[in-house]
Amino acid sequence: MSLPRQLRDESDFDQLPNDVAVSACIADVEEKKGFIDYYMFVMEVKTKGASKYLIYRRYRQFFNLHKELQDKYSPEDPEKPGPNTCILPTLPGKIFIGNKQEIAESRIPELNTYIKRLLSLPTWLLLDHTLRIFFYQTEQDSQHLPRALRRLRPPTRKVKTKVTKPKLDLFSSPRAEAMFDFRSSSKLELSLKAGEVIFLLRKVNADWLEGMVNNQTGIFPESFVKIIKPLPDSDTESEGATASAGTYSCLRCYLLTPSGVDTRDVCVEEDISTQPSYSDLMARMRHVFKVGGVALNYRDREGDLIRILDDEDVRLMISEGRRHAVKRPVNQFPWELNVTMESDLSVYGTET
Repeated sequence: MSLPRQLRDESDFDQLPNDVAVSACIADVEEKKGFIDYYMFVMEVKTKGASKYLIYRRYRQFFNLHKELQDKYSPEDPEKPGPNTCILPTLPGKIFIGNKQEIAESRIPELNTYIKRLLSLPTWLLLDHTLRIFFYQTEQDSQHLPRALRRLRPPTRKVKTKVTKPKLDLFSSPRAEAMFDFRSSSKLELSLKAGEVIFLLRKVNADWLEGMVNNQTGIFPESFVKIIKPLPDSDTESEGATASAGTYSCLRCYLLTPSGVDTRDVCVEEDISTQPSYSDLMARMRHVFKVGGVALNYRDREGDLIRILDDEDVRLMISEGRRHAVKRPVNQFPWELNVTMESDLSVYGTET
């Protein structure tokens, strides 16, 4: 069945406000690295008033929009649409298995067709509040820095890009680069290899620093390193650095097994104040440690493990972490995760 009359009657079109979206296309997909990794579609939107801007939407936002429009406007009998009903275009269905990036890329042509047909519907539907909010540029959209936007490039122009990422430059924490090898002479000292990036924890005295590299913490002579980003001089500067730091933060987590402890520093594209859900943390830890059947825990002030079972426990862990925070790098979360096997109750000092 063909769609209802297209939105191109000049008399109807002229009645639209200038800020209503009348066309949009997906320019690219971008990966969002957080507690759960996913892809967002980058769309260039054009309004009736001739303005252009970029918005960033997930597939599930398309899905929620389509469902709400269906509930409002889809006729009970598609053969007999009423005056306040409309036959909506078909949205590409959900895909549960496969590479996330490949799935996102494959959806672009179908979503572009969906968007084009959606914005060609009668003018009264374009004035729907839900539809207008979907295509508005939010404050978060406006602050997002666009990347390649491959589908907006002129087709005759060949663009070659070379992206070089420093090995550990994802963090905005104080850090330094080792200029020379340094061999520790005691358990308190940190061995360094030339070229390694060290995350700085504190200044011990005029000549020595404390830092972390390869999950090892210790002190080392400042003369052996080149400072990339210095430690803050005061607590006030530290707070300012936290507020102005980049989008990446560091989460310290441990996998506790009978054979030992596996320590990881996980880089996530979340603000330091983010409060993740229990399900997101669980999925992230399974991905990081490549193991199933695990339980999440945190340590209380006495050093005992407390198992996390739901979102309320996550809030308690974060609250306790902030209340009893220890000195950490600027972009490191004030709380830590301890991952154990779900069936291993011995870590709690009891088997009952």
